[in-house]
Amino acid sequence: MHGTIIQDSKLHFRSIWISDIHLGTRGCKAEMLLDFLRRTESDYLYLVGDLFDAWRMRKRWYWRQTHNDVIQKLLRKARKGTRVFYIPGNHDEIFRDFARHRFGRVAVLNDAIHTGADGRRYLVLHGDQYDGVVKYAKWLASAGDTAYHVALVVNTWFNAGRRRLGFSYWSLSAFLKHKVKNAVEYISRFEHAVVADARRRHVDGVICGHIHSAEIRDIGGFLYMNDGDWVESCTALVEHADGRFEIIAWAETSGPAVAREAECASSSSPMPGLLRSMASFARSRLFNVT
Repeated sequence: MHGTIIQDSKLHFRSIWISDIHLGTRGCKAEMLLDFLRRTESDYLYLVGDLFDAWRMRKRWYWRQTHNDVIQKLLRKARKGTRVFYIPGNHDEIFRDFARHRFGRVAVLNDAIHTGADGRRYLVLHGDQYDGVVKYAKWLASAGDTAYHVALVVNTWFNAGRRRLGFSYWSLSAFLKHKVKNAVEYISRFEHAVVADARRRHVDGVICGHIHSAEIRDIGGFLYMNDGDWVESCTALVEHADGRFEIIAWAETSGPAVAREAECASSSSPMPGLLRSMASFARSRLFNVT
Protein backbone atom coordinates (compact mmCIF):
# COMPACT_ATOMS: atom_id res chain seq x y z
CA MET A 1 0.00 0.00 0.00
CA HIS A 2 1.35 3.39 -0.94
CA GLY A 3 2.05 5.89 1.79
CA THR A 4 0.62 9.33 2.34
CA ILE A 5 1.57 12.31 0.23
CA ILE A 6 4.76 14.00 1.40
CA GLN A 7 4.98 17.75 1.63
CA ASP A 8 7.95 18.30 3.97
CA SER A 9 10.98 20.02 2.47
CA LYS A 10 13.46 17.54 4.02
CA LEU A 11 12.69 14.04 5.27
CA HIS A 12 14.91 11.57 7.10
CA PHE A 13 14.47 7.80 6.89
CA ARG A 14 16.52 5.00 8.35
CA SER A 15 16.78 3.30 4.95
CA ILE A 16 15.79 3.94 1.34
CA TRP A 17 15.59 1.52 -1.59
CA ILE A 18 15.34 2.68 -5.21
CA SER A 19 15.79 0.70 -8.42
CA ASP A 20 15.13 0.57 -12.15
CA ILE A 21 16.25 4.14 -12.74
CA HIS A 22 17.53 3.35 -16.25
CA LEU A 23 19.98 6.21 -16.63
CA GLY A 24 20.99 6.50 -20.27
CA THR A 25 17.43 6.29 -21.60
CA ARG A 26 14.81 8.84 -22.55
CA GLY A 27 12.31 7.20 -20.22
CA CYS A 28 14.39 7.89 -17.09
CA LYS A 29 12.65 10.41 -14.82
CA ALA A 30 15.97 11.87 -13.65
CA GLU A 31 14.53 15.28 -12.75
CA MET A 32 11.93 13.72 -10.47
CA LEU A 33 14.52 11.42 -8.89
CA LEU A 34 16.80 14.40 -8.23
CA ASP A 35 13.95 16.11 -6.42
CA PHE A 36 13.48 13.00 -4.29
CA LEU A 37 17.20 12.72 -3.50
CA ARG A 38 17.46 16.41 -2.58
CA ARG A 39 14.50 16.27 -0.23
CA THR A 40 15.36 13.03 1.58
CA GLU A 41 18.18 11.74 3.77
CA SER A 42 18.85 8.25 5.09
CA ASP A 43 21.41 6.21 7.01
CA TYR A 44 21.30 3.47 4.36
CA LEU A 45 20.63 3.84 0.65
CA TYR A 46 20.25 0.78 -1.60
CA LEU A 47 20.40 1.05 -5.41
CA VAL A 48 18.65 -2.20 -6.27
CA GLY A 49 19.63 -2.71 -9.90
CA ASP A 50 19.17 -1.17 -13.35
CA LEU A 51 20.74 2.10 -12.27
CA PHE A 52 22.03 2.27 -15.86
CA ASP A 53 20.44 0.74 -18.95
CA ALA A 54 23.26 -0.91 -20.88
CA TRP A 55 20.78 -2.67 -23.19
CA ARG A 56 19.44 0.62 -24.48
CA MET A 57 22.81 2.41 -24.43
CA ARG A 58 24.30 -0.37 -26.56
CA LYS A 59 21.78 0.50 -29.27
CA ARG A 60 22.01 4.27 -28.87
CA TRP A 61 24.13 6.43 -26.58
CA TYR A 62 21.96 8.88 -24.66
CA TRP A 63 23.16 10.87 -21.64
CA ARG A 64 21.76 14.13 -20.28
CA GLN A 65 23.12 16.54 -17.69
CA THR A 66 20.41 15.44 -15.26
CA HIS A 67 21.80 11.89 -15.49
CA ASN A 68 25.18 13.27 -14.41
CA ASP A 69 23.45 15.10 -11.59
CA VAL A 70 21.87 11.89 -10.29
CA ILE A 71 25.26 10.15 -10.12
CA GLN A 72 26.89 13.14 -8.47
CA LYS A 73 24.09 13.39 -5.90
CA LEU A 74 24.43 9.69 -5.01
CA LEU A 75 28.21 10.03 -4.62
CA ARG A 76 27.76 13.17 -2.51
CA LYS A 77 25.43 11.30 -0.17
CA ALA A 78 28.05 8.57 0.22
CA ARG A 79 30.76 11.13 0.99
CA LYS A 80 28.56 12.75 3.65
CA GLY A 81 28.08 9.49 5.54
CA THR A 82 25.15 7.66 3.97
CA ARG A 83 26.00 3.98 3.53
CA VAL A 84 25.31 3.43 -0.18
CA PHE A 85 25.04 -0.05 -1.69
CA TYR A 86 24.80 -0.68 -5.44
CA ILE A 87 23.36 -4.05 -6.52
CA PRO A 88 23.49 -4.28 -10.35
CA GLY A 89 20.52 -5.74 -12.23
CA ASN A 90 20.09 -7.31 -15.66
CA HIS A 91 20.18 -4.01 -17.58
CA ASP A 92 23.45 -3.02 -15.88
CA GLU A 93 24.82 -6.53 -15.36
CA ILE A 94 28.18 -5.47 -16.80
CA PHE A 95 28.83 -3.82 -13.43
CA ARG A 96 28.48 -7.15 -11.64
CA ASP A 97 32.16 -7.62 -12.44
CA PHE A 98 32.80 -4.91 -9.81
CA ALA A 99 31.04 -6.91 -7.05
CA ARG A 100 32.76 -6.61 -3.65
CA HIS A 101 34.58 -3.44 -4.72
CA ARG A 102 34.01 0.13 -3.61
CA PHE A 103 33.83 3.22 -5.79
CA GLY A 104 33.68 6.57 -4.06
CA ARG A 105 32.45 4.90 -0.84
CA VAL A 106 29.75 3.06 -2.77
CA ALA A 107 29.84 -0.70 -2.16
CA VAL A 108 29.00 -2.88 -5.19
CA LEU A 109 27.33 -6.18 -4.26
CA ASN A 110 25.45 -8.99 -5.99
CA ASP A 111 22.97 -9.00 -3.11
CA ALA A 112 22.82 -7.88 0.52
CA ILE A 113 21.26 -8.66 3.88
CA HIS A 114 19.66 -5.65 5.51
CA THR A 115 19.00 -5.75 9.25
CA GLY A 116 15.96 -3.67 10.08
CA ALA A 117 15.49 -1.45 13.11
CA ASP A 118 13.60 -4.29 14.81
CA GLY A 119 16.38 -6.81 14.17
CA ARG A 120 14.63 -8.64 11.34
CA ARG A 121 16.75 -9.60 8.34
CA TYR A 122 15.83 -8.89 4.72
CA LEU A 123 17.41 -10.21 1.54
CA VAL A 124 18.01 -7.38 -0.95
CA LEU A 125 18.52 -8.21 -4.63
CA HIS A 126 17.41 -7.00 -8.05
CA GLY A 127 15.34 -10.09 -8.87
CA ASP A 128 16.11 -10.78 -12.54
CA GLN A 129 17.35 -14.25 -11.64
CA TYR A 130 13.73 -15.19 -10.97
CA ASP A 131 12.58 -13.99 -14.39
CA GLY A 132 12.53 -16.97 -16.75
CA VAL A 133 12.48 -14.78 -19.85
CA VAL A 134 15.61 -12.88 -18.81
CA LYS A 135 17.38 -16.01 -17.58
CA TYR A 136 16.62 -18.45 -20.38
CA ALA A 137 15.57 -16.38 -23.43
CA LYS A 138 17.58 -13.17 -23.58
CA TRP A 139 16.61 -12.60 -27.22
CA LEU A 140 12.96 -12.49 -26.15
CA ALA A 141 13.82 -10.20 -23.26
CA SER A 142 15.59 -7.87 -25.70
CA ALA A 143 12.55 -7.82 -27.99
CA GLY A 144 10.32 -7.12 -25.00
CA ASP A 145 12.65 -4.33 -23.94
CA THR A 146 12.25 -2.66 -27.34
CA ALA A 147 8.45 -2.84 -27.10
CA TYR A 148 8.59 -1.51 -23.55
CA HIS A 149 10.79 1.39 -24.69
CA VAL A 150 8.17 2.33 -27.28
CA ALA A 151 5.49 2.29 -24.57
CA LEU A 152 7.62 4.62 -22.44
CA VAL A 153 8.05 7.03 -25.34
CA VAL A 154 4.28 7.14 -25.76
CA ASN A 155 3.99 7.64 -21.99
CA THR A 156 6.42 10.60 -22.15
CA TRP A 157 4.41 12.38 -24.86
CA PHE A 158 1.17 11.56 -23.06
CA ASN A 159 2.42 13.23 -19.88
CA ALA A 160 3.80 16.19 -21.83
CA GLY A 161 0.23 16.83 -22.93
CA ARG A 162 -1.04 16.44 -19.37
CA ARG A 163 1.49 19.01 -18.12
CA ARG A 164 0.38 21.55 -20.71
CA LEU A 165 -3.14 21.12 -19.42
CA GLY A 166 -1.98 21.59 -15.82
CA PHE A 167 -2.35 17.97 -14.72
CA SER A 168 0.19 16.04 -12.63
CA TYR A 169 2.25 13.06 -13.81
CA TRP A 170 0.37 9.79 -14.38
CA SER A 171 1.89 6.58 -15.73
CA LEU A 172 -0.10 5.35 -18.71
CA SER A 173 2.25 2.39 -19.25
CA ALA A 174 1.93 1.25 -15.61
CA PHE A 175 -1.86 1.52 -15.83
CA LEU A 176 -1.98 -0.60 -18.98
CA LYS A 177 0.39 -3.16 -17.50
CA HIS A 178 -1.83 -3.73 -14.48
CA LYS A 179 -4.89 -4.08 -16.71
CA VAL A 180 -3.40 -6.83 -18.88
CA LYS A 181 -4.16 -10.29 -17.49
CA ASN A 182 -0.88 -11.87 -18.59
CA ALA A 183 1.15 -9.07 -16.98
CA VAL A 184 -0.73 -9.51 -13.70
CA GLU A 185 -0.10 -13.27 -13.77
CA TYR A 186 3.58 -12.70 -14.55
CA ILE A 187 3.97 -10.37 -11.57
CA SER A 188 2.28 -12.89 -9.29
CA ARG A 189 4.55 -15.74 -10.46
CA PHE A 190 7.61 -13.54 -10.02
CA GLU A 191 6.64 -12.54 -6.47
CA HIS A 192 6.07 -16.14 -5.39
CA ALA A 193 9.35 -17.31 -6.97
CA VAL A 194 11.32 -14.59 -5.13
CA VAL A 195 9.65 -15.43 -1.82
CA ALA A 196 10.16 -19.20 -2.21
CA ASP A 197 13.91 -18.80 -2.72
CA ALA A 198 14.32 -16.13 -0.04
CA ARG A 199 12.70 -18.45 2.52
CA ARG A 200 15.49 -20.94 1.89
CA ARG A 201 18.01 -18.29 2.90
CA HIS A 202 16.47 -18.05 6.37
CA VAL A 203 15.57 -14.36 6.29
CA ASP A 204 12.41 -12.59 7.41
CA GLY A 205 11.61 -10.88 4.16
CA VAL A 206 12.84 -9.90 0.71
CA ILE A 207 13.30 -6.54 -1.04
CA CYS A 208 13.70 -6.38 -4.82
CA GLY A 209 12.96 -4.43 -8.00
CA HIS A 210 13.04 -5.56 -11.64
CA ILE A 211 9.32 -5.78 -12.49
CA HIS A 212 8.52 -2.05 -12.01
CA SER A 213 5.67 -2.82 -9.64
CA ALA A 214 5.92 -1.31 -6.15
CA GLU A 215 4.40 -3.51 -3.47
CA ILE A 216 4.47 -4.38 0.23
CA ARG A 217 2.55 -7.49 1.09
CA ASP A 218 2.52 -10.66 3.12
CA ILE A 219 2.87 -13.85 1.08
CA GLY A 220 2.24 -16.87 3.27
CA GLY A 221 3.62 -15.20 6.37
CA PHE A 222 6.67 -13.85 4.53
CA LEU A 223 7.18 -10.13 3.82
CA TYR A 224 7.64 -9.31 0.13
CA MET A 225 8.60 -5.75 -0.83
CA ASN A 226 9.31 -4.23 -4.24
CA ASP A 227 10.54 -0.64 -4.54
CA GLY A 228 9.10 0.01 -8.02
CA ASP A 229 10.93 2.15 -10.59
CA TRP A 230 11.82 5.63 -11.88
CA VAL A 231 10.58 5.36 -15.45
CA GLU A 232 6.89 4.73 -14.74
CA SER A 233 5.65 5.02 -11.18
CA CYS A 234 8.58 6.94 -9.61
CA THR A 235 8.44 5.11 -6.30
CA ALA A 236 10.83 4.30 -3.45
CA LEU A 237 10.67 1.93 -0.51
CA VAL A 238 11.59 3.52 2.82
CA GLU A 239 12.15 2.26 6.35
CA HIS A 240 11.23 4.57 9.22
CA ALA A 241 13.21 4.79 12.46
CA ASP A 242 10.78 2.40 14.16
CA GLY A 243 11.27 -0.28 11.50
CA ARG A 244 8.03 0.44 9.64
CA PHE A 245 8.18 0.17 5.85
CA GLU A 246 6.35 2.40 3.40
CA ILE A 247 6.21 2.97 -0.36
CA ILE A 248 6.62 6.60 -1.34
CA ALA A 249 4.96 7.48 -4.66
CA TRP A 250 6.99 10.59 -5.45
CA ALA A 251 5.06 11.44 -8.61
CA GLU A 252 2.05 12.11 -6.39
CA THR A 253 4.01 14.62 -4.30
CA SER A 254 5.50 16.75 -7.08
CA GLY A 255 3.85 19.19 -9.43
CA PRO A 256 4.28 19.37 -13.20
CA ALA A 257 7.32 21.63 -12.85
CA VAL A 258 9.33 18.86 -11.17
CA ALA A 259 8.41 16.31 -13.81
CA ARG A 260 9.49 18.64 -16.61
CA GLU A 261 12.97 17.96 -17.93
CA ALA A 262 15.50 20.77 -17.80
CA GLU A 263 15.44 22.76 -21.03
CA CYS A 264 19.18 23.32 -21.15
CA ALA A 265 20.23 19.69 -20.46
CA SER A 266 22.38 18.26 -23.24
CA SER A 267 22.09 14.69 -24.48
CA SER A 268 25.86 14.62 -24.94
CA SER A 269 26.80 15.80 -21.46
CA PRO A 270 30.09 14.32 -20.22
CA MET A 271 30.08 11.86 -17.34
CA PRO A 272 31.52 12.78 -13.92
CA GLY A 273 35.12 11.69 -13.26
CA LEU A 274 34.46 8.73 -10.98
CA LEU A 275 31.82 7.29 -13.27
CA ARG A 276 34.26 7.54 -16.19
CA SER A 277 36.53 4.99 -14.52
CA MET A 278 33.66 2.49 -14.57
CA ALA A 279 32.25 3.66 -17.90
CA SER A 280 35.52 3.12 -19.78
CA PHE A 281 35.21 -0.56 -18.88
CA ALA A 282 31.46 -0.63 -19.44
CA ARG A 283 31.49 0.98 -22.87
CA SER A 284 34.08 -1.51 -24.12
CA ARG A 285 31.74 -4.27 -22.93
CA LEU A 286 28.64 -2.60 -24.37
CA PHE A 287 29.91 -2.67 -27.91
CA ASN A 288 31.62 -6.07 -27.80
CA VAL A 289 29.04 -8.22 -26.06
CA THR A 290 26.94 -10.22 -28.51
